[in-house]
Amino acid sequence: MRLKEHSHVLTLVLIVLGTIAVIAAIQALTPPEEPNLALEALRVKFAKDDPAGVDHSQFPILNQKFESAQEVTATCLTCHEERHDEVVNSSHFNWDRISYIDGRGIQALGKKNVLNNYCISVAGNEAACAKCHTGYGMTNSKIYDFTDANNVDCLACHADTEEYAKGGGHGGDPLATVDLTKVAQTVGKPTIENCGSCHFLGGGGNNVKHGDLETALYSADREMDVHLANDGIDMTCVDCHTAENHQIAGKLYSVSSSNVNRLYCESCHDNTPHLSDMLNKHTANVACQTCHIPVYAKENPTKMEWYWSDAGKLENGQPYSLEDSTGEHIYMSIKGSFEWASNVEPEYVWFNGTADHYLIGDKIDTTNGPVQINRLFGSHDDPGSKIIPVKVHRGDQIYDTENLTLIQPKLYAEAQGDSAFWKDFDWNTAAAAGMKQVGLPYSGHYDFIQTEMYWPINHMVSKAEASLQCADCHTQNDGRLAELTGFYLPGRDNNATLDGLGKWMIILSLFGVLAHGISRIISYFLIQKDLEMKHYREFE
Repeated sequence: MRLKEHSHVLTLVLIVLGTIAVIAAIQALTPPEEPNLALEALRVKFAKDDPAGVDHSQFPILNQKFESAQEVTATCLTCHEERHDEVVNSSHFNWDRISYIDGRGIQALGKKNVLNNYCISVAGNEAACAKCHTGYGMTNSKIYDFTDANNVDCLACHADTEEYAKGGGHGGDPLATVDLTKVAQTVGKPTIENCGSCHFLGGGGNNVKHGDLETALYSADREMDVHLANDGIDMTCVDCHTAENHQIAGKLYSVSSSNVNRLYCESCHDNTPHLSDMLNKHTANVACQTCHIPVYAKENPTKMEWYWSDAGKLENGQPYSLEDSTGEHIYMSIKGSFEWASNVEPEYVWFNGTADHYLIGDKIDTTNGPVQINRLFGSHDDPGSKIIPVKVHRGDQIYDTENLTLIQPKLYAEAQGDSAFWKDFDWNTAAAAGMKQVGLPYSGHYDFIQTEMYWPINHMVSKAEASLQCADCHTQNDGRLAELTGFYLPGRDNNATLDGLGKWMIILSLFGVLAHGISRIISYFLIQKDLEMKHYREFE
């Protein structure tokens, strides 16, 4: 009877225990509200203004009339001795680097011998593609002298982009309208505009390829990218992509394969950047970008699909194009049809820093799904792998149905009659001319095949409060990692035995707590009763 009379005491005990449990759980998942001193130190470090560079307009040697861009290079070398040797040994000039590919061994790898599923390849189309080459006069990579330092283009990376521009179809030479004397006097440290003039515009337009690199970054705010934000620390590309002897740090895994000279967020932020130990434990298996870049293509759309099989349609014998409501091309006679997207959620893969690539001449398997243009290596069982965000570009492109090779078609020419698809709209002649250029056979029979290409997402880092939360991945309701299987992810995956054990552990734990609490209460009342009886007996 006394236990029933004091049931409110038992209820109060249970409420207190429950409250303590909830508070403990919240504290375990919530980082302490204290300043992240390491992060603040980085903000101070990179917020400092760079020292002013040398004013080259004051140099008499640059106040002369230059007849050619090569003359500008020769003048640069009168002071910057040996820099030309560094540049001609860089991947920006050579368009390849010596790499190791698992299963293939050591070989030169780069734009010269890889394909993509955008404009397909450089070979045979150099006159147009060399607009983004740090050199002059490359109209044919087969005969171009990659050791000739006179053809190094210093201006591409060091001149004011408002004064300097290279035109398509010129083999990398500057536009005829460029005032070489004026532009030579503007040179300085590379800016985001220098880097972006090529890297933001690859594939024929703004943000076509990467998805996280586009011209909106020139005036980014913190919502778009916390590092490049004009209203933040206002970093530039070369703050991270540092260079030693013109060898620039970083890898683009559409054309790279080796786990060397990579850039890591941890290079600045170390492996334990969070105040929460629980979050820091994730860095062993999850790349920083995975949580801190929840979406890409934040401002302008990126191309997600490209179907070459639709190319070649004409209206009244002339090529035409169609645009969507935002002004982006959704069809072009010279390129086919496209799908665009903005604020895209990445896909996710395991990646250990190495990759394989389709190289010109490789055989393809037409029976096993889309052809992988590049394959990022990694798995949950690989201790060097982490989960990274990627853009997967899908589409179709031309292949040889007899030789089972992807075709490098000739696309560009100045005029009709030179077998270029963009002028003659004949796939057969374009395929024959392109494969002849790379020295490979063409059977005369072609079709189109589905392909996929993986582009790691590294830019457009969001503010901390906009990063992914626990439930974005640890959920059974179509979470971010729903398609990344082969490992156990708490909150997403079920194991009947494990779940059963967990439930019984919770039940038994609660039972133990309740039993302990009730026993203490009962003991209290029993002791009280004994004391009362003792007092009663003594009274008698």
